Amino acid sequence: MGGENEVIGTALAVENIRKAFELRTRVSEREKLIIEGDYYNFVTGDLMKARQSFILSEQIYPREVTFRNSLGVLYNALGQYEAGLREHQQAVRLAPSAITYRFLVYTYLSLNRDEDAAALVREAHGKGLDSGAPTLYSLAFYRNDTAEMSRQVAAWADKPEQDDLLLALEADTAAYFGHLGRARDLSRQASSSAKRAGENESSATCDAVAALREGLFGNANQAGQRTALAKERSGGPDKYYAVVLALAYSGDGSQGLADNFNESFPENTVVQFNYLPTLRAKLALNHANPQQALDTLEVAAPYELGLPTSWFYNWPNLYPVYVRGEAYLAAHKGSEAAAEFQKILNHRGIVLNEPIGALAHLQLGRAYALQGDVAKARAAYKDFQELWKDADPDIPIFKQAMAEYAKLQ
Repeated sequence: MGGENEVIGTALAVENIRKAFELRTRVSEREKLIIEGDYYNFVTGDLMKARQSFILSEQIYPREVTFRNSLGVLYNALGQYEAGLREHQQAVRLAPSAITYRFLVYTYLSLNRDEDAAALVREAHGKGLDSGAPTLYSLAFYRNDTAEMSRQVAAWADKPEQDDLLLALEADTAAYFGHLGRARDLSRQASSSAKRAGENESSATCDAVAALREGLFGNANQAGQRTALAKERSGGPDKYYAVVLALAYSGDGSQGLADNFNESFPENTVVQFNYLPTLRAKLALNHANPQQALDTLEVAAPYELGLPTSWFYNWPNLYPVYVRGEAYLAAHKGSEAAAEFQKILNHRGIVLNEPIGALAHLQLGRAYALQGDVAKARAAYKDFQELWKDADPDIPIFKQAMAEYAKLQ
């Protein structure tokens, strides 16, 4: 999405890396190592092979910042944030730049270390290095600083090449607070902006994420309509996941699409250990089989806290945790469900303004109600109501939440 994302996952870039990999014997050893790491990271998606490649590269070229950044991003994708932090700290020390600072700020945020993130932003600014509006926006959201969020939006508005990411972030924030009508408008604008810039995959992802949001909020018809827009365009695993997960949340039978997903990305670590288990678990829940859902999600557990996309627009974080929580609710295991939804609330710097960050409060209330803990249930419902105090009143999940809360009185 826009220049801000430094996206390497687009179809053209993937094809270029594939060609470079075939010709890698013709380049220097350093370039060959970069190409091999990028090939495993972005073409096959085999993060274990990519990690081996980057570790070897780092040993040979310990002062090469490219390998530090790549390894840091990879560790974060696997949910190994302390390891990612060490790499990004070294990258900033070796070659301070806007991008090395940005990666380190996001890693601090993922660890809920917002004071360190804020200090780093000030340090970068003092060196004349722009941390980037999305970074500053995300930090401001974490710190509930709406004035700073507005400042970043205003400062960013005159940069049309980055409009789609700005609009997508704003759409997510609107939805987080239950302003679904505004979120729809912003997502449409984000999709159109990306399409005008020739970024068809980003455009399709905006539509698919908007569709997923509708499904999460209980608008099955809206989810289906938005998914149809995204399905028309090809794309990589992140976009495909958004489409199929949106269909799963709209109740659509998408087992065939999940099978195709598996066949299309057989070596992709994120697909095999995050996206597919989550999809299959949600489909099992749609067929009233929570135990199958829980069994399916076991393989995701080591990686579930990771940042699965290669973009700075990290929209699919913690969905394995959320769906596991739903499965425990369906299995009438309130204590286990509460632990999963609390995990989402405990990792605010990872989930940020994703809709499940707000919905986790409601689901936690449901989990406590299932346990018969009325006091804790009421508190969790009230937390959700506070977030959605100005929400659009016709959102199905909001109406359900209000009815459930009334029964607790």
